Amino acid sequence: MIDLLKYYLSMDFVQYAFVTAIFISLSSSLLGVPLVLRRFSFIGDGLSHVAFFAMALATGLNVFLKSANLHISNNMYVILPVTIISAILLLRTGSNTKIKGDQAIAMISVGALSFGYLIMNIFPSSSNISQDVCTTLFGASSILTLTLSDVILSIGLSTLVILVFIIFYNKIFLITFDETFATATGVKAGAYNLLVATITAIVIVLAMNLVGSLLVSALIVFPVISAMRLCKTFKSVTIMSCVISVFCAFIGLSVSILMGSPVGSTIVGIEVIVFIIFYLISIIKEVSYVK
Repeated sequence: MIDLLKYYLSMDFVQYAFVTAIFISLSSSLLGVPLVLRRFSFIGDGLSHVAFFAMALATGLNVFLKSANLHISNNMYVILPVTIISAILLLRTGSNTKIKGDQAIAMISVGALSFGYLIMNIFPSSSNISQDVCTTLFGASSILTLTLSDVILSIGLSTLVILVFIIFYNKIFLITFDETFATATGVKAGAYNLLVATITAIVIVLAMNLVGSLLVSALIVFPVISAMRLCKTFKSVTIMSCVISVFCAFIGLSVSILMGSPVGSTIVGIEVIVFIIFYLISIIKEVSYVK
């Protein structure tokens, strides 16, 4: 199997897939730490449904424009702005006293999912709508068909997320644990919440290529909750979650290529196994400490 994997790794499109997967998983795990600690995990779930709607919208526009010999060269040009705008609206609506955060997420999530499916039925890109929907929701082999421009765009956006997290690490740390105190010390919590919402949208769009829209939350959440079983500080959880995420992406993609299994489901399956292992280790450590 190692020789077979080496053979596949000699191919350009497989190298593109691994590099892109590593960058996406790294940015997802970084963002997952403040989201999980602030109990905002479901924001990723809601935005993933918005990204599904945006994907359907881009596909529908291409079908509509086809008659005029026009097309959108990259669906990312539609998906990214729509998801970012939705993230900002979600943040604004969630802070409204009349509409609570969980209500806003439910409204946007369900509404986007239903309209996305409706658009895909009205403007089908192929005769097999069910397959198109399943591919978008759960991911497929699209990560193995990336062009060089797709890889560069994914790496560029992932690097942007990583740099933003590193540069504003202290501010993100403050608003994660005590937003009121952060505001009292002069930190513009609203602006940094907006920044987090924006990079969340970017990560969601990127992760769709890897695991599909319905499994995006797993890519953000599982590495963090696994790291929290053994690590106790914000910095150690962040570092450990990055290691876990990159490891799971590499192993999951390798298994998917060798066994022919779905990429997204395989990666998330590996993350679930890693979480179980870390959970059992934490229990053993607690038992040993008590003794």
